[in-house]
Amino acid sequence: MRRRSLLTGSAVLAGPVAAAGALGSPAAAAPADPARRPPGRVRTGFDALRRSGYASLAGQRVGVISNPTGVDARLRHVVDVMAGDGQVDLVAVLGPEHGFRGTSQAGQGEDFFVDEKTGLPVYNAYNSAATLRELFTELRLDTVVFDIQDVGARFYTYIWTMYLAIEAAAVLGLRFVVLDRPNPLSGRAAHGPVLQPRNASFVGLKPIAQQHGMTVGELAGLFNDVYVPQATGGRRADLHVERLSGWRRRDRYDATGLPWVAPSPNMPTAATAQLYVGTCYLEATALSEGRGTTLPFHLLGAPGLDHRWQEALTERSLPGAAFREAYFKPTFSKWAGRTCGGVEVQVTDPDAFDPIRTALALVIDQRRLFPSYGWRDQDGGDSYWLDRLSGDREVRLAVERGADLDDVTALWQDDLRAFRRLRRSYLLYR
Repeated sequence: MRRRSLLTGSAVLAGPVAAAGALGSPAAAAPADPARRPPGRVRTGFDALRRSGYASLAGQRVGVISNPTGVDARLRHVVDVMAGDGQVDLVAVLGPEHGFRGTSQAGQGEDFFVDEKTGLPVYNAYNSAATLRELFTELRLDTVVFDIQDVGARFYTYIWTMYLAIEAAAVLGLRFVVLDRPNPLSGRAAHGPVLQPRNASFVGLKPIAQQHGMTVGELAGLFNDVYVPQATGGRRADLHVERLSGWRRRDRYDATGLPWVAPSPNMPTAATAQLYVGTCYLEATALSEGRGTTLPFHLLGAPGLDHRWQEALTERSLPGAAFREAYFKPTFSKWAGRTCGGVEVQVTDPDAFDPIRTALALVIDQRRLFPSYGWRDQDGGDSYWLDRLSGDREVRLAVERGADLDDVTALWQDDLRAFRRLRRSYLLYR
């Protein structure tokens, strides 16, 4: 690839598909004076890095992979803080899906631009490992820093941008520094199906559980030890994780004291993330998953659906979940401008709520009551989007056979137990 084409915004990896997108309502009104916001109980990896005087970046040419979530407790972006401190040799910023400033929709990165505030060049990191290697080489980086808030779901693409960047760093012999952030779903356990290799895509490249229960720093350790060497002939990156302090594995995001910044246009609140890890399954159907409304992944439905769906779901008495009969009209995405009937999902007890089991109940009852709405066919033939989101085509096939919840969830328990054993070795917080 010619230098000019590489350094003006690299081509996006062929075929990555976003698991997030569409505009939603803001989570809540911002504080009147962000500069006065008191620090939360939890301190992020960036806090640790800054307190150390940027020791892990000393003498290095540094590129930062980040997006709007890379902020400190006072809502200042870490790139702005580092540039202002003058203690880090910042060379460039790289943005994942949706971009560094978050201006792009699902399945897109931002084109090259020069950041007006810092003067730093900003490149597209929503790419293949090969393209990232070329970009890191052209920029003559010594260290790549990753600081992005994850949402705890395997199909959220930022962790796969991190994986590909670690792979590129391993090949080039670069240091990779992760500024850790909490898992907003808590880190108590992993849940759901584990990706099968035949269903790998940019919404799941390696066999981890759908709700992985790990921080990005913990995932980086697993990736670097287990999966990166498989792709690089045994090489690993020089990985360093700046750890959280004050975070307990049982903590969901509302217990951290940290400000929430929407990590993608359709993830306005931490409560959305708790549903998204399950109700993203509705992306794999002809139903709207609430894109184009103020309640993405809470509002679900399509034209012609009625009260029967809500009644069937309520009858199941699913722990921690309640369902309201709802009608809505998306402004864009599926069924834009059409009145949809369906449900609003509410979480009544976060500790009892099982988002993946709840999502399966939604799909099973919808197909039984309103069978005219089928699967979203991703690539034609026998490739379905649900296979990629769940990571296991047997989930879809079981639903098609008429299996109910217990039969479907039983399919992945052996693989999940194996992943939980593997995961345990990489947990940094007890």
